[in-house]
Amino acid sequence: MKINKISYQRFDIKLSEPYTIAYETISKSVNFILKIETDSLLVGYGCAAPDPVVTNETPEAVETALNDIIIPFLKGKNPFHYAKILADLKVLLKEKSSSLAMVDLALHDLIAKKADVPLYEYLGGYRNSIATSITIGILPIQETLKQAKEFVKQGFGIIKVKGGLNVSEDIEKMMQIHEAYPNIKLRFDGNQGYSFFESIEFVEGTKKIGIEVFEQPTLVENEEKLGKVTQNVHLPVMADESLKTLKDVFRLAQNEHIDMVNIKLQKVGGILEGLHINSVAKSAKLEAMVGCIDECGLGISAGLHFALSRPNIHYADLDGHLDMINDPCKGLFNLKDGVLYPSSYPGLGNLNL
Repeated sequence: MKINKISYQRFDIKLSEPYTIAYETISKSVNFILKIETDSLLVGYGCAAPDPVVTNETPEAVETALNDIIIPFLKGKNPFHYAKILADLKVLLKEKSSSLAMVDLALHDLIAKKADVPLYEYLGGYRNSIATSITIGILPIQETLKQAKEFVKQGFGIIKVKGGLNVSEDIEKMMQIHEAYPNIKLRFDGNQGYSFFESIEFVEGTKKIGIEVFEQPTLVENEEKLGKVTQNVHLPVMADESLKTLKDVFRLAQNEHIDMVNIKLQKVGGILEGLHINSVAKSAKLEAMVGCIDECGLGISAGLHFALSRPNIHYADLDGHLDMINDPCKGLFNLKDGVLYPSSYPGLGNLNL
């Protein structure tokens, strides 16, 4: 099987509900869909969701990489040599993680289609469904409660709340959500907004309600502070922005700075690198969550298949597609009562663009 044609489409997607995190407000997303065709008539798809903060890329940088590096490089290659292809591309693309992830996903899609099985089965098939959280951005308390009510009505059993701007208000939000919906699991993402003392204040202020995950409370630039939080709270502390590479997870684990890792395929460069990161996490007895950024259904499908394939991945936060207006990649998986199920089609699902 040889690659004989490569093309792509750019999608500028508006979000139905703009959301705020500790350092910005987001109202739109740019996604690229890569299409790799082969002489065996099989077609593989991958996506990139560039973000200057998360993936070190602008949309223009991804488009340049596609035309100048990725398309010329892939022609004539055998998709089954994906380890070599991705290793060489990683050098050429430097730190463009979503560009690399886009190729990684398309190659994995092709290989699973050749095997005629869904990708999660090709990767190991540890489970066939996983519950996802749904996220509430930074909003006033009453609007936060209104969104929580709607998500509970839709059947979600896990809610993640973003904060980091006002610790007292964050505590109040979590307490009120728990009071209204005591059976809902709660996660909190500090988005690097807290100091050490604010992190302690938040944990102490919410200790009665059983928060499941305390995600990235402090700045990336000060890992020692993140580690100090981990050593002084009872909640499991998760690294998100602090973890972008295999070296990052090794260093964080070696220094006992965290309890959990958030693996986002767009952030780390795809499934192959995600598997390596998860293995290091597992060796250090750190549980993993598969997260996402503002990705269309194709990116979410890839995250889902990755999450289903490994026993160390206990959690999913795969909701980045839900607010997208005119998502170009619908129908690749099912979401029912907050639980994600893959389709039975080979690869990442039945997509034809």
